[in-house]
Amino acid sequence: MVFIAILVGCIIGALLGMNAPIIPYSLSGYLAISIIAALDSVFGGISSVLKGEFDLKIFVSGFFGNAILSILLTYLGERLNVDIYLAAIVVFVGRMFVNLAIIRRHYIDKWTNKQEYVEQKEVKKEEKQD
Repeated sequence: MVFIAILVGCIIGALLGMNAPIIPYSLSGYLAISIIAALDSVFGGISSVLKGEFDLKIFVSGFFGNAILSILLTYLGERLNVDIYLAAIVVFVGRMFVNLAIIRRHYIDKWTNKQEYVEQKEVKKEEKQD
């Protein structure tokens, strides 16, 4: 269900993005950091679904909270002439890699268990034939 929602959201976003006006360069930094924050929330949501711990309220609050906080950090850093947004990028991208590793391990374990099950089934079939 969540994967279908993500797929539909990506399709709608792509269609809107093709018809949206071009974002000015002065705002591109804000958009980039908010997209990274949103992707961090999406990967976190996927890994929590795989763990069986998904909560929609936590996902939505994290999605918008992370995006807004990252935009505010970017704005503050711009005003102070300090690249504070780099800290947010390091944190969000680091968490994305951790969540991606969780997702990857889940599917590798699932595939490995399926392979072992198939092999055990074949061995039992051969034993019955003998």
